[in-house]
Amino acid sequence: MQVTSHAEHIHDDHGHDHDHDHEHGHTHDHGSPVRWLFLGTSVMLAALFYRWLFPENTAVGEVAMAVGSIILAMPIFKTAIQDLLHGHMHMDELIALGVMAAMVDQKFEAAGIISFFMLLAHLIESRTAKGAHKAIETLIRLTPASAHRITSEGEEEEVAVGDLREGDRLRVYPGDSVPADGTIESGQTTINEATITGESVPCDKGVGNEVFAGTQNLTGVMELTVSKVGQDTTLGRVKELILAAERTRLPIMKIVDRYAGFYTPVIIMIAAIVWFFTDDWTRVIALLIMGCPCAIILATPTAMVAALSAAARNGVLFKNVVDLESASRIDAIVFDKTGTLTNGELGVVKLQPKQGCSPSELLLAGASAERYSKHPAAQALLTIAKEAEVNLIEPQDFVEEAGKGVSAMVDGAEVLAGRLSWLNERGVFVSDEDAKESEGLSVIHVSKNGLYLGWVGLRDQVRTTTRQTMDELRRMNIRKMAMVTGDRTSVAERVAAELGGCDVKAECLPQEKAAYVKDVQQQGFNVAFVGDGVNDAPALASSNTGIAMGAAGSDIAIHSAKVALMSNDLLRVPFLIRLSRAAKSVIYQNLAIGGLFILLGFMLIALGRLDGIMAAILHNAGSLFIVFNSARLVRFGEDTLEDEEDPFSLSMQAPASVSE
Repeated sequence: MQVTSHAEHIHDDHGHDHDHDHEHGHTHDHGSPVRWLFLGTSVMLAALFYRWLFPENTAVGEVAMAVGSIILAMPIFKTAIQDLLHGHMHMDELIALGVMAAMVDQKFEAAGIISFFMLLAHLIESRTAKGAHKAIETLIRLTPASAHRITSEGEEEEVAVGDLREGDRLRVYPGDSVPADGTIESGQTTINEATITGESVPCDKGVGNEVFAGTQNLTGVMELTVSKVGQDTTLGRVKELILAAERTRLPIMKIVDRYAGFYTPVIIMIAAIVWFFTDDWTRVIALLIMGCPCAIILATPTAMVAALSAAARNGVLFKNVVDLESASRIDAIVFDKTGTLTNGELGVVKLQPKQGCSPSELLLAGASAERYSKHPAAQALLTIAKEAEVNLIEPQDFVEEAGKGVSAMVDGAEVLAGRLSWLNERGVFVSDEDAKESEGLSVIHVSKNGLYLGWVGLRDQVRTTTRQTMDELRRMNIRKMAMVTGDRTSVAERVAAELGGCDVKAECLPQEKAAYVKDVQQQGFNVAFVGDGVNDAPALASSNTGIAMGAAGSDIAIHSAKVALMSNDLLRVPFLIRLSRAAKSVIYQNLAIGGLFILLGFMLIALGRLDGIMAAILHNAGSLFIVFNSARLVRFGEDTLEDEEDPFSLSMQAPASVSE
C-alpha cells in the first residue's frame, strides 16, 4: 500500500503528471470543495440559527447540524475512499477517521467544525503553492500563439506557432514576443531577454544575432530565420528542466516516504489503545487529527518549489532538485578562464614574425589555417585579418586537435597554428630566441611546411563582475578558489592577480582540468566547476556541481552541467549558493516547526487540554505556517542579486591560446 501526501497534491494541482494521478497522488478539484464548504457551512449556520430561535425543538436542530457536518465531511471521505480503492494510504485518512469518530460519538458540531477547518486549510495551502509556481508558469507560457510568417512570394501570413518549421522566415513587430529561436536576417531592435537570461537590461540586436523564443521585441521590426521550434527552443528546454527538477525528490523526502507506510497504522493503533484505556472519544479524535504529519510532509517540497521559482526568474536552472540542495555544501570553486572569468573576446595585440617573414605573411598563413575554427583565439585572428583586408586562402584538409591547435593545407603548403609544444611534436624546430614570448599574452605559434613563421599575441579582458564575484564568494566562506586554463602560466597569473589572488593551474588540456577537479575533491572539498560547457564538459561532469555559463541557446551547456546560468553574469554563482543555503535553512526550519506543532499537540492531548476542534486549528496552523515560511523564498534575490547581504545570512552561517 502506497502512502501519498499533501506535497504530491501540490503537483497535481498544477497539471503535472495527470496521466499518473494514482501514482503520485490524485487531483483535487478546487471547485467541488469550495461548493461543499459553502453549502455545509450554510446548513450548519442555519442549524445554529434554528437552535437559537426554537430552543425547545432540539431534534430539528440536531438533524440539520448532522446534515451540515456530513456535507462538509464529504470531500474528506471521498478522498479517503478513492485513495484506499487505488491502493494508497494518504495521511488524511487519519483526519477522515477523526471526523467519523466524532460523528459516531454524535458530536456533529465538532465533526462539522473540524471538516470546515480541514477544507479551508487545503484550499489555502493549494492556492499558496500555486503562488510559488507563478514565476515558473510565467516563464513557460511566454511563447505567443501565432506568428507572422513570410511566404516564398514575400507575402505575410499569420500561422499558429505549432506549425512553424526550421528555416521559416518570420517578421516580428515591436511589442510582440519572439515565437521561436532564430537568427536575425534584417532589422535592428532592442530585445528584453529577462525571461531567458534573468538580465533586466534590454540588449540591442542586429543582423546575425540570435534571438530566443519568449523574449520581448521592444523597438524595431525584424525578420528572422527559425532555427528551433517548440520544445527544442531554449525556452522549451528551460520548461522541461524546471518540470523535471520539480518531479525529483530529495533524499530527505524519500526517507519520509519510507516510514510513512508505518506511520498511519501506528497512529491508528495508538488511538485504539487510548480509547480502550480512557473511553474518551475526544482524545481519540484529537489524536487522529494531530497525528496527521502534514506540516512535516510539506516542509521540503514547498521550500524547493519556491526556490526553483526564484532561481528560474533569475536565469539559473537546476536540472534536479538534488542539485539545488547539494549546492549548499559547495566550499571550493574551480573556474575556467576564457569565456568564464574573462569575456572570451580575444583581441590580437601583437604580431611577432620570425626574421625574414613579414607580418602580413604570418597573418595570412595563421588566419587561413584557423578559418573554420570556432575557438575564441581563432575568431580574434580572423577579425584582425578582416580589418587588415587580408584575402584569406581556402584551407584544405582542416583538422583541429582540442587543446593543441589546427592543421590545414593552405595554397598547397601545410600550415600549423597552435601551441609551441604541439609544433615541436610535429617536427617544427623553433629557436629559443624566436620562441621568446611576451609576458601576459596568449600566443598562437604558426609554421608553414615545417618552417617556423612566428607568433601572434592575444589578450583577453576580465569580466567587469569577476572581481566582485570572487570577493563575495570569499565573504561566503568558500574555502578554496582556483582557475584552470590551457593558457601559459604568465597569462593565468596576470588574471589571478586582477582577481585578488587564487590558485592557478595553467597549460592544461580539457582532461587535465577534470583531473585537477578530482584532485581538489580528494582533498575533502565539495567542488563546483564553472565553465562554458563546451571544452569544459569533462570538468563539469567530474565536479560535484557543474555550472555552465551562458547556456541560453547552448545544447552542450545544458546537457553537460547540473546547473545552467542563462546569462554570462558571474554574480549568479554566489546567488545560487546563497539560494541553496537559504532553501536548506528553510527546510530545517520547517521540519523543526512541524515536529514542534505535533509534539505540542500530543502533550496537550495527554493533559486533556485539546479537543478535536482545537486539534484541527493547531494542525492547520502548523501546515500554513510552513507554507508561508517557504513562500519567502519565491522573491529571493528579486531586487538584491548584487547585494552583499541577504535575509537568510544569519541562518546560514555555522585572450587565450588555442589550448583553452
